[in-house]
Amino acid sequence: MKKTIILGATTNPQRYAFEAARRLNEEGVEFVPIGIKRGEVFGKKIINEKKVLRDINTITLYIGPAKQAEWEDYILNTKPERLIFNPGTENASLAEKARKKGIEVIFGCTLVMLSIGNY
Repeated sequence: MKKTIILGATTNPQRYAFEAARRLNEEGVEFVPIGIKRGEVFGKKIINEKKVLRDINTITLYIGPAKQAEWEDYILNTKPERLIFNPGTENASLAEKARKKGIEVIFGCTLVMLSIGNY
């Protein structure tokens, strides 16, 4: 299964990161919520530290480019198979660094990918 990090996880049901957690949960995709917010999403505690995890298929970004610099090393050192830049998170510099590390880069929407069955 495609273990996914939701980077920018939140408990706020009005945010797309929350909706992504809901949809991944419904689809049975294992996910790890990581971010600066505190709390739980669908029974999983939001991790507030930059602990590098292994066996990650996907990191789906819900933090804007201005905040990504502080997470860049974490993202690249996690070595996911793919990195999804959701709308509003696009960052050409980070995308190029990820590609150089052999990470597939997708400029797309996790929610759309899930809804059309190509996640």
